[in-house]
Amino acid sequence: MIKPILTAAVLFFGLSACQNQPLQLSSDQLIGTWHVETVLNTPAINHSPANIVFAQDGQLTGNNSCNQFFGQYIQQGNQLQLTTAGATMKACIDSLMAQEADLMQAISLVQHAGFSNGKLNLLAKNGETLLVLSRLNYPSDQPKTL
Repeated sequence: MIKPILTAAVLFFGLSACQNQPLQLSSDQLIGTWHVETVLNTPAINHSPANIVFAQDGQLTGNNSCNQFFGQYIQQGNQLQLTTAGATMKACIDSLMAQEADLMQAISLVQHAGFSNGKLNLLAKNGETLLVLSRLNYPSDQPKTL
């Protein structure tokens, strides 16, 4: 009786440990255009143009819901730091302006990245999910794998 319970417990904890080990993120997996689905645990506004583009040379560009932004990123494995250098400054409806402020705040807090269910999750230092992104396109010379 004890042996089956012990076997089940070992199997359960062994599989749980495997799930907690994040896969190493390669720079090739990051490159491309990503649609912003969630910002600070809030779904993005329907038909929002919010996106983030990771270029191979470390350049970061995108649309923060209302304006274009640009900057740089540094990635080493699952560690990721995003730095914005500037943005256009046009006015939009209040809901998009609020989402834009949240998106820019979230970008400044990103420390890690990882994949879950085919989505790219950008995480805070404490592991909290700041942004959930879905791939819009790949660079023309990159294979389509996650």
